[in-house]
Amino acid sequence: MDHLRALRIFTRVVDEGSFAAAARALDLAPAVITRLVAELEDHLGTRLLNRTTRRLALTEIGEAYLERARRILADVDEAAALAASATQEVRGLLRVLCPPAIAVHQLAKHLPRFHRDYPQVTLEITSTGPVETVDDSYDLTIVTARQPLDGEFVARRLARSEFIMCASPEYLDQRGRPQHPYDLKQHAALLPPTPAMQRGLTLQRGDGREELTLPIVPSRAALATTHMDTNYAAALHGLGIAGLPSFVVEDALMEHALERVLPEWRMFSITMWAAMPTRKYVPARTRAFVDFLLEIFGGEDRDPWLVAAGCATRQRGLSED
Repeated sequence: MDHLRALRIFTRVVDEGSFAAAARALDLAPAVITRLVAELEDHLGTRLLNRTTRRLALTEIGEAYLERARRILADVDEAAALAASATQEVRGLLRVLCPPAIAVHQLAKHLPRFHRDYPQVTLEITSTGPVETVDDSYDLTIVTARQPLDGEFVARRLARSEFIMCASPEYLDQRGRPQHPYDLKQHAALLPPTPAMQRGLTLQRGDGREELTLPIVPSRAALATTHMDTNYAAALHGLGIAGLPSFVVEDALMEHALERVLPEWRMFSITMWAAMPTRKYVPARTRAFVDFLLEIFGGEDRDPWLVAAGCATRQRGLSED
């Protein structure tokens, strides 16, 4: 008896719910499936499955055996993949889940270089909305979070991004440049329509060890939307002052299409992570892409986009006004 094959057949029968379904899934004759499971039970000297005309049910020992069988098969598969990876070319399909703003404003402009270095890798990027936790149906999840991540996965920090206030130079030339957060009351704001905004906009200023928060309620919101790129486009066209993450506005700041407002203040910071399901073996293509992201973004607890744009948050004593 091929013990390993019998283990795979047994677990597939359980997963599919019947011998016939397992036979269809494995493209084998039902008689072969039935014989292999029976041989496994004979070898073990115990019944693993109770069979009726309508359904299969695991016996008590069958449940315990199934758990061990799954572990054995996972270890065998990982060992085979690990051995193969030593000589495998970096290639294949890499499935990535990430927020739309990161895909549009960061990944897209760096992908030509990754494709040049790894032409045999095809990236499949899904960007349907905010991503705050890991989805184990993807090879890699790019997560943004204000708090440390917690869960059964492996995560590498890519960078920290500050949400800052910015507006077009034309708007600021016409309406004036705020010198203090309270000056924002006189400006048109581009804000997300959240209940928290009814309590005001919280801004932070600090020297890295301490923070000061001030609740600011703008006189009016010129635009309220959860769509980040709509706020970004509206700010570019002079509608008002927007609060946006640095990884979105980096290029506009460098090209002077947007200007940072109140550079000593930020709204809050988020951390960007590259996360993957916990497992011993990581495909070479996944490792290559994570290393690529770390090289681009730095992997440190700092904001590389504001540094690149020459407008990192200014540090000064909290007692100054």
